[in-house]
Amino acid sequence: MTWSEMRYHARNFRTHGVRRSCLRKSLALGLLTSLSTVSAEPGKKFQACTDYHCDIVKPVSLSPPQWEQVRQKLRHKISPHDEREQIRQAVALLETLVGNQVGTRGDLARNDGEGSHPGQLDCIAESLNTTTYLKLMEDDGLLQWHQVLERKKRSIGFFAVHWTAVIREKASRQKYAVDSWFLENGKPPVIQTIEEWKKRSDF
Repeated sequence: MTWSEMRYHARNFRTHGVRRSCLRKSLALGLLTSLSTVSAEPGKKFQACTDYHCDIVKPVSLSPPQWEQVRQKLRHKISPHDEREQIRQAVALLETLVGNQVGTRGDLARNDGEGSHPGQLDCIAESLNTTTYLKLMEDDGLLQWHQVLERKKRSIGFFAVHWTAVIREKASRQKYAVDSWFLENGKPPVIQTIEEWKKRSDF
């Protein structure tokens, strides 16, 4: 129904003793309710790995205020370098928020505990979770200078395989590893060029 039609019905509606002023108030209230529903910011729902190899995933639900905390980490970007540093801080915050929900807040650096520690993640699980976080940021329009790519792996010998999340700077096309595995839960991940990462360069 158009607004003109709604006004016409409001002028002519008389049944059951309803006055025009009451109807107008009802229409205005309905319009305000509709607008507030449309403008309400949604939270974020997704799945997170909670163990070695990501054999067990659990649902995560971030409230609108929690997601707003993530947004605030990615404000006022003036260069790709600034954005990479803000990505580090945002990933660290998400690890903390998610860890409190799914039990990975005690995740140790690297593979300490060899999977026996509750909530311990290996590089497979870490890279999958970090990629999820990065895609959430990208989907929300929070990444100005970078795009999220598929994970990469490096191999040294048959058994030494290591995975990382990856972003690419849009202007230079330079790829960067975003590796959360090296440090414990809630710490900013290491970001290196993919070439340095593949060479196992120090950071």
